[in-house]
Amino acid sequence: MPVPPESPLSEQFRCPWCLGFEGYRKYHDEEWGVPVYTDKKHFEFLVLESAQAGLNWATILKKREGYRKAFSDFDYQQVAEFPDSYVETLLEDKGIIRNRLKIAAAINNARKLIEIQNELGSFTSYIWNFVGGKPILNHWSDLSKAPATTEISDKLAKDMKKRGFKFLGSTTLYAHMQATGLVNDHLVKCFRHQEVQEYVR
Repeated sequence: MPVPPESPLSEQFRCPWCLGFEGYRKYHDEEWGVPVYTDKKHFEFLVLESAQAGLNWATILKKREGYRKAFSDFDYQQVAEFPDSYVETLLEDKGIIRNRLKIAAAINNARKLIEIQNELGSFTSYIWNFVGGKPILNHWSDLSKAPATTEISDKLAKDMKKRGFKFLGSTTLYAHMQATGLVNDHLVKCFRHQEVQEYVR
């Protein structure tokens, strides 16, 4: 849906992928590409992105509040304490994608995130280390130029798989890198391309 003419943002160019669904535009304008420095927020995106496998992002955004309720406001400490049997309860929750493997993966990944915290101090420092602590700033003029995976996402996926994470392959993790600002893939003419850089620490 295009921005209404009276909107102050109507003259601003956005990445074309966000124009088809109202929720996409809000997500694009407020979250996508903003650097994330908290483990809780990283966990939220890991849960949502692993749930997306085989689906479109709009479906996940529509169920985001359902996931927030089902997974204790994305408090990974609490989720890690979910008994394996709780998967059966969540399979009855219409607010989320009722896929046994994806639900079990979210609980597993909370536990693995805590293992990384115990080893390295934080998941945030762990994942940012893969990009040298600063976002990769790309300068795409066309969406078709942006990759689905990179050598870095391949390396990250391989390491996380070795650590026991599930449902987080290279494509999913590159999407995570884009969403959490490890890489800035806004098109150069998008008004957010420069704005998200202001959040870099």
